Amino acid sequence: MTTDTFETLLEYVETELAFATSHYNDSYLDRRITSRMRRTDSETYEEYLAHLRATPDEQVALLESMSINVTGFFRNPDVWEGIRAVLRELSETRGTVRVWSAACADGREPYSLAMLAHDDPGIDESAVEILATDISEPALETAREGAYEELRTVDLAEQLEFLEDYSNYVERDGRTYEVTDSIKRTVTFERHDLINDEPKSDFDLATCRNLFIYIDSEYKTPMLETIERSLRPEGYLVIGKSETISSRVQSAFSVHDSRLRVYQNQPNSS
Repeated sequence: MTTDTFETLLEYVETELAFATSHYNDSYLDRRITSRMRRTDSETYEEYLAHLRATPDEQVALLESMSINVTGFFRNPDVWEGIRAVLRELSETRGTVRVWSAACADGREPYSLAMLAHDDPGIDESAVEILATDISEPALETAREGAYEELRTVDLAEQLEFLEDYSNYVERDGRTYEVTDSIKRTVTFERHDLINDEPKSDFDLATCRNLFIYIDSEYKTPMLETIERSLRPEGYLVIGKSETISSRVQSAFSVHDSRLRVYQNQPNSS
């Protein structure tokens, strides 16, 4: 099990499976690959690579495992209070409020945005439009369905307690929680690769939380530039609480709330 074999495996994934492994931390990629090795009883990178080349289903499984899918409803409630304040301000000052949930995984973050917009009387939910994007098609399929099974280690009801009465927006059937049609209609899902695809346009708020901790530092800047170019003047960006804006794009943003990692782009930066 050598470094050369690991690099050969990554090169195959990048060139043949079109997943940009070079943009991600090796430690993150190694964790995902070794997990698939255990599931396929592969003892070495070389053995797993041979299996990967010969097994289309495993190619799909590996690509899905490499996509960032750590998510939850109203993750970090204090951050959501900051997002609430931003949405209230935008609702008061702008007609249509366009929100982009980038790297949305299975959809729980954009649905949280939609539920917050519907639940808060200071936000005009009829004027809020949410686009949610991710690189993973299977994750997007789950997101469009909007139904989530509660696991033994994940308490969905506890996550939803951010709302006074989540039953207005989520229907519960045993351990399955499904967002209502009114919430689903607020969110549009589509595939987008922050690394390789073009920027979006005219968004008032972008959320991209807990993605950059997995990305090599040299690629964080172009990804942040893609998001920055997608924002309207004085649009907002929310990133993960353990993440920072890279130095090369700091001039494009002012700090709105340093503790909650809420930024606002400069009027002439886009």
